Amino acid sequence: MTPDLVTFGETMLRLSPPAGERLETATELDFRTAGAESNVAIAAARLGTDACWLSKLPDSALGRRVTNEVQTHGVDPRIAWCASSRQGTYYIEQGAAPRPTTVIYDRTDAAITTAEPDDLDCGAIRNADVFYTSGITPALSETLEATTAELLADAQSAGTTTAFDLNYRGKLWSPAEAKETCESLFSDVDILVVAERDIRHVLDREGDARALAGGLVDDFGFETVIVTRGDEGALALNDGTVYDQPAFETETVDAIGTGDAFVGAYLSRHIAGDTVGDALCYAAATAALKRTIEGDLAVVTPAEVERVLENRGGGITR
Repeated sequence: MTPDLVTFGETMLRLSPPAGERLETATELDFRTAGAESNVAIAAARLGTDACWLSKLPDSALGRRVTNEVQTHGVDPRIAWCASSRQGTYYIEQGAAPRPTTVIYDRTDAAITTAEPDDLDCGAIRNADVFYTSGITPALSETLEATTAELLADAQSAGTTTAFDLNYRGKLWSPAEAKETCESLFSDVDILVVAERDIRHVLDREGDARALAGGLVDDFGFETVIVTRGDEGALALNDGTVYDQPAFETETVDAIGTGDAFVGAYLSRHIAGDTVGDALCYAAATAALKRTIEGDLAVVTPAEVERVLENRGGGITR
């Protein structure tokens, strides 16, 4: 089967102590999976989109743990299995004011860092409606930087819509490194998702959200730029029209993965043929639901999203 959405990137195992526990004193850890690109695929699949996730994993119990969970949520994992590499992990200690949340990565030399186009089902990318990856992927190795560039260019040549979330991670690279690499990819990106803070801090641009989106469209020719603004919601610029979407009120249980839920929902509705404004509103509602759920994954249903939309209203177009 040809998937409508194909994503590519690393998925790690997420290990976390119970709320209020410190990693250094914990006697048990919660065991989940987490990765931007598989998170996006899972959110989209749970909302009715045929989704596939491409990656490279160790042929081990830990690698199979990852694919088993991804499959549980309706995503087709197409994996390059590697006999000798390792599975990336990260540890998260949830904070409570004034103590911040702490994340420790253990992903050096993970199998994904050696992934090349020949390892992957590039035919699925060429035949998909949308191909998605994020700025996390090229940050992981020089090999992945080259692979990401080739996959995006190949998708563009085939007529597949390309979506890219800058998704800056300061523990992986510097703002200057991220700017140079991501801007080199932008010519092959149709839909850019980027946090307002990252436009300022990484892309070194100033102005309000509307001006920031407009500058990126003018300079790089994106079809759509979506600027995420945390509690202030999101703004999208498409074909000269600005869509201003407030955030939905939510009680936060776990904020990690909120952005991925937003992107997965937006791409799901984009593939279904929604307008930019309607897709943006649906994405904001899905993101609000994700914040009520422990773990990185948006374990939601279309009916739940629809209920949020019915109760809260939509966005603003101007």
